[in-house]
Amino acid sequence: MAENDGRLRDTPLQWRVVSSETPFTGNKTGVRTDRVVMPDGSVAARDYQVHPGSVAVLALDERDRVLVLNQYRHPVRHKLWEIPAGLLDVPGENPLAAARRELYEEAHAKAEDWRVLVDLYSSPGGSDEAIRIFLARGLSEADGERFAAEEEEADMEVARVPLADLVRGVLAGDLHNNCLVSGVLALSAARADGPAGLDALRPAEAPWPARPFRA
Repeated sequence: MAENDGRLRDTPLQWRVVSSETPFTGNKTGVRTDRVVMPDGSVAARDYQVHPGSVAVLALDERDRVLVLNQYRHPVRHKLWEIPAGLLDVPGENPLAAARRELYEEAHAKAEDWRVLVDLYSSPGGSDEAIRIFLARGLSEADGERFAAEEEEADMEVARVPLADLVRGVLAGDLHNNCLVSGVLALSAARADGPAGLDALRPAEAPWPARPFRA
């Protein structure tokens, strides 16, 4: 619904839940079943993944290249090109601190300038996962030793690819990771207004109602 200023906004709302159970709890996520009262008064079961939330980093260098990773994702049986990303492992964790950590651990890089690029729900029909994607600029190599990669990350490839090539890959149907797709298209849209478009991006510590955090 549009507000008085003419902007279209998603609005918080919760239909009445008459019962809730969690039939499965995994290492980081679980599955919950809520019985929800529908508008006609009937009650329907809704199953969804309970997720702590995630952050991702679109790291852009001085040559207009994006730092990307190639990683195996078992559920879809693909190696996907992605941007650095990870879970908010601690309730209330500051998303900027988590994003800095992921950029260091996955790419051994750091950045001087951080902005919020876009917030999204990854699959709101089946998961409560909320994702914040940051734009990071002023890249350089991180200090100290490289993070010891394990499991899927041990086989991960790191590259820097021109933003324009990634946009073409997304629109051609060659690239599918949701954070990469959302991030490169959002950045392209923001830059359509020139430098002012990037300056208008939200600050890195902007409020995030989907995952409130400590400053």
